[in-house]
Amino acid sequence: MASPLKVDDSTFDSMVLRSQKPVLIDFWAEWCKPCKMVSPIIDALALEYDGRIIFLKMNVDDNQQVAARYNVKSLPTIMLFINGKPVSHMVGFRSKANLVKTLEDSLD
Repeated sequence: MASPLKVDDSTFDSMVLRSQKPVLIDFWAEWCKPCKMVSPIIDALALEYDGRIIFLKMNVDDNQQVAARYNVKSLPTIMLFINGKPVSHMVGFRSKANLVKTLEDSLD
């Protein structure tokens, strides 16, 4: 799984909350320009962390239940879940270096 998978309201619990591996989820929308800027960074990280972290993308326009549950009000929002619990919540564009630092700090 070298590229992020799509997740939706109906698959979120099984793909994220019950995952045995850490999960990074990118909440985005088609109209969001910063989302389009961060997307290739997320794609690159999915390759680099393949096998260690599961990378998912959720379109919030199509999936509002999970976005509301986790108080996603601005985009992009990137969350890292470990053992079904959110351990990092980042809002707005993040550089690759910033995301790598967050991942490495959370995985220690």
